[in-house]
Amino acid sequence: MINEVRNTVLSILNKNNYGYISPSDFNLFAEQAQMELYEEMFSAYNKIIHMENMRYSMRTLTSGTDYADLKRTYEEAMELFNVTNPLSHFAGSVFFLPSFSTTGDNYYMMTKVICYPTILDSGSNTSVVSFQLVDSGATFTAAGIVPGDVVVNTTTRAFASVVQVSSNTAILLDKNIFTTTPVNFLILKALDAVEAEKVTQSKSTLLNTSLLTAPSSLFPAYTQQADVLTISPVTYKTPGQVIANYFRYPFAPKWTYVSISGGNPVFDQSQPDYQDFELSEDYVYKLATKILEYAGMSIRESEVVQFGMTQQAHEQPTFSVQQ
Repeated sequence: MINEVRNTVLSILNKNNYGYISPSDFNLFAEQAQMELYEEMFSAYNKIIHMENMRYSMRTLTSGTDYADLKRTYEEAMELFNVTNPLSHFAGSVFFLPSFSTTGDNYYMMTKVICYPTILDSGSNTSVVSFQLVDSGATFTAAGIVPGDVVVNTTTRAFASVVQVSSNTAILLDKNIFTTTPVNFLILKALDAVEAEKVTQSKSTLLNTSLLTAPSSLFPAYTQQADVLTISPVTYKTPGQVIANYFRYPFAPKWTYVSISGGNPVFDQSQPDYQDFELSEDYVYKLATKILEYAGMSIRESEVVQFGMTQQAHEQPTFSVQQ
């Protein structure tokens, strides 16, 4: 997809000899274009929800259905970026927020923080079997582990659900999260999972002044500051015990290439740092016009900027309540 977009952009620029975009400039423009369209996706979704609410209040329920259901279209596009990951432990009941260094991605918006008060078992695996957790010294059956419970690889922070407890020493998992040994693991009781409430620092202080309102293991709360969040009560202090659901930012696209004797770069997606656009194919046209707008500003060609902006305007839905 990224090569298709780049070829489209170069074709339009070269048609009237406006100039040439180097691969490094294209990658910069591509990253900004994808980020802008990503954030517009959430804004458009919010407008659709608002429009539907307005129609409901006016008793004119005429929102799109079936193939005209715009809300569903945006929900499916956004779902790609909705991920769930155990949070990396800092100290005590403090956990790091999702980032490249902790979860491998940066978060755009936190949706839920799930806490697991009951730890059924912990230890280290003793052998590697695909889609299984094997610990020769464990007593999985006696520990009360059942299908659906959560197994966390506390080293990689990958997690899986229990499919079947094969024996006291082996558990079948729905994901292959143990590929080396020894690796520490944690098994959490899924039925006891609770959602933590986000509160401000001032509200957290007020809540803790009374035994009736203070957070508990069944009704936890968390505060967020800088790159960490703090869970209350302090019983949540084990790595893997807190799992977050959030929308992540798309990965920065990178058009990779090999140079040939003629001097022209040739697209090569086998390079280790290659990254395609993460937006769907529906966004090819929008990405190309957005990049053209950036390119026009770079080469100081107002016609290119105007062309990109005009084409984007044609693509923008109005979301008017009167529609």
